[in-house]
Amino acid sequence: MLPLFTAAVLLVGCGTGGGRVGDDLPTSSDQTDNQRRARIRLQLAVGYYEQQQTAVALDEIKQALNADPSLADAYSVRGLIYMDMGENRLAEENFQQALRLSPGSPDYNNNYGWFLCQNGKARESLAYFETALKSRVYQSPSKALNNAGTCSLKLKDRKAAEQYFARAFQNDPGNPTTNFNLAKIHFDQSDYERARFYVSRAMKSDAVAAEVLWLAIRIERKRGDRAAETALVTQLRRRHGASPEFAAYQRGAFDE
Repeated sequence: MLPLFTAAVLLVGCGTGGGRVGDDLPTSSDQTDNQRRARIRLQLAVGYYEQQQTAVALDEIKQALNADPSLADAYSVRGLIYMDMGENRLAEENFQQALRLSPGSPDYNNNYGWFLCQNGKARESLAYFETALKSRVYQSPSKALNNAGTCSLKLKDRKAAEQYFARAFQNDPGNPTTNFNLAKIHFDQSDYERARFYVSRAMKSDAVAAEVLWLAIRIERKRGDRAAETALVTQLRRRHGASPEFAAYQRGAFDE
């Protein structure tokens, strides 16, 4: 599946949830030894998490929080890990603690919004995505916009979903997730020319997902371009021969 949510932005700065009134903004030189030690432990945790060494990552986070219990990033990362593990109660506790320490953080709001959306609370999730999008320092608004669009689809609000995806495209026209989402929206609306435009942009990624190729195949079949369809099937077979998408092609499940 194309990632509608990723944990790419885990460390969102050098702060620990607090800030100073007056004077200048806090920087790494303002950190105590314990805060620096905690930040190093958290960076190690992120590395282990990316290598799917979950137990080691959780232990590093525990040590980070022992050094600095106010490190909001640590709670957010731990929430993501527990979410991946299906430990929803623990995930929610950690996401909420991160937000208590830094309620305006766009990344924390996006993370918690996605958690809610994945756990049957799509309508509640939208408020958190909107909070993330209000932040002037948010470095990846297309992430929250795509998530909000996906959750709007869960609510069967296609108009809102298309608006979110269109805003994501305006923010980052080259984002493959955004282009895939718009291609799928237009495919479902039987607007195959616009669907083809967006899916072709999604396919410019270095590693084209099976989901993208399968949608492109279905688009070309609807357009009646058998040569383009055959070329895409060849790519799908070569790159993702064991995928559910290729199995769907072999079944002829073009309208599932």
